Amino acid sequence: MAELIATSGLTKRFGGLTAVNQVDFSVHEGDAAGVIGPNGSGKTTLFNLLSGFFPPTEGTISFEGQDVTHLPPHRRVGLGMSRTFQLVSVFPSLSTWENLVLSCLRFKDHQASGVRFFFRRSQDREIVEDCHQALQSVGLEDKAPLPTSQLSYGDKRKLEIAMALSLKPKLLLLDEPLAGLSDYEIGEVLQLIRQVKESFTLVIIEHKISKIVDLVGRLSVMNEGRIIAEGVPEQILQDPAVRECYWGKEDSQC
Repeated sequence: MAELIATSGLTKRFGGLTAVNQVDFSVHEGDAAGVIGPNGSGKTTLFNLLSGFFPPTEGTISFEGQDVTHLPPHRRVGLGMSRTFQLVSVFPSLSTWENLVLSCLRFKDHQASGVRFFFRRSQDREIVEDCHQALQSVGLEDKAPLPTSQLSYGDKRKLEIAMALSLKPKLLLLDEPLAGLSDYEIGEVLQLIRQVKESFTLVIIEHKISKIVDLVGRLSVMNEGRIIAEGVPEQILQDPAVRECYWGKEDSQC
């Protein structure tokens, strides 16, 4: 499989802080990859660079062989890149369905006029079908009319994933999708990811390492802005450098 996304020398500095430092990272089409590391290691900053929310200080990003280093987020979505965030990002005053349609309209028709945006495109058959399919994929069809303020946190997380799925991505970036969830909700979201991950290339950031080792085929470990190890999950978790950055020099047990 060809590389879907790749970076070369990717670096992001905030003043005197180097959050991402000369990172060479790539994911092949159809792969499921995980990115782990201690708090402050640069994982989310890497996602913000890949998705266009931050411009890099140095380095390049390519998507399907095209240089996207300086493309804004909506252009990257148009190319097939979608993401979720650490904190669930939905409009609590809108219904589940309205959140989904609004997200789909925003990225699929970002050049439309205001009138066309709200009154014609919201009834577009393709958008309606994509939204129905996304809701069905995450099991929220019966909650479509409910205000999102009435959803559990786990259902809000599912809605956010549905919003990403409705865009029919080639690459889905999930930033800590299990954060803040109960054990039951974690099981539901993991089952959902397993069900849909064959439809796209997946990169997932997660602190709950044990929950994703059988979900991804490769792990990349970040520490202090750099990737310090990459490989098969079972081998990576035995790497002395990885164990030290997570558990310290004296702790030999994961």
